[in-house]
Amino acid sequence: MAYRPVGRQATHLALLLGSAFFTVVAPAAATETVAVQAPPVLPPALMLGKNWQAGLDPAAFLVSEKLDGVRAFWDGHTLRFRSGRRIAAPDWFTAALPATPLDGELWLGRGRFDRLSGIVRRSIPVEAEWRELRYMIFDLPGSSGRFGERAARVVSVVGTAGVPWLQAIEQAHVPDRATLQRQLLQLTRDGAEGLVLHRADAEWTPGRSDALRKLKPLPDEDARVMAYLPGKGRHAGRMGALMLEMANGQRFALGTGFNDVQRDTPPPVGSFVTYRYRDRTPNGLPRFASFLRVREAE
Repeated sequence: MAYRPVGRQATHLALLLGSAFFTVVAPAAATETVAVQAPPVLPPALMLGKNWQAGLDPAAFLVSEKLDGVRAFWDGHTLRFRSGRRIAAPDWFTAALPATPLDGELWLGRGRFDRLSGIVRRSIPVEAEWRELRYMIFDLPGSSGRFGERAARVVSVVGTAGVPWLQAIEQAHVPDRATLQRQLLQLTRDGAEGLVLHRADAEWTPGRSDALRKLKPLPDEDARVMAYLPGKGRHAGRMGALMLEMANGQRFALGTGFNDVQRDTPPPVGSFVTYRYRDRTPNGLPRFASFLRVREAE
């Protein structure tokens, strides 16, 4: 099935490629009905991690498995994606959650992200599917105390709730770099994404933090989709690459890692995607970058 962009996707492609690539359909004439625009959904204030750096000492950190899940923030009343949008979870799932704000991952198990993403994106939840999920908690956002103390409180809060789908992510000390690398190798061989390291003495702070680190065999980052580049050869007539913009404003084309379905229906312009890369060029662009997933729901 040929890829036919519409709306804002078509506008961006028209500016980039010209009208020869496809036909832009003019919008219908405005009616007298005036729509009331809903207030914008604001993302919650969460603590965000940076990539691990080789010179850091893991002995100062608590280490846990990096779960291949969907980040979910519980504000005491509503379960939300990282973007701030409400997650349509069943009433029984959220009724069991405490009034305490929670930060964690909705998880199905290793290597099952695609199915998980489909479940949590539904506007009407399927209860049988949600019975398979676990809400894995790693922090208490906005709470006082050092992370080691907060991690202990997470265990207490989860234990008090007493439901099987609410669990605390296990935190452990790693004494040195060699042990950390062995643990990373073993877990990734077993299908894990990698490790998360959180300084045990760190207070909770919103935003990107030096105290929270992620370690994977290959690092990954997020970037915003700005436009599409047309495919060639076997991919003629559909998306060939995404034009992405990194947080520092630099742009690059990402053309590998997509399957045919993703090329026929690429991520929307304005959404965020996650990509893996090996290292960086002298100009700071990712080298050997490959598409991993859409980050829209997180």
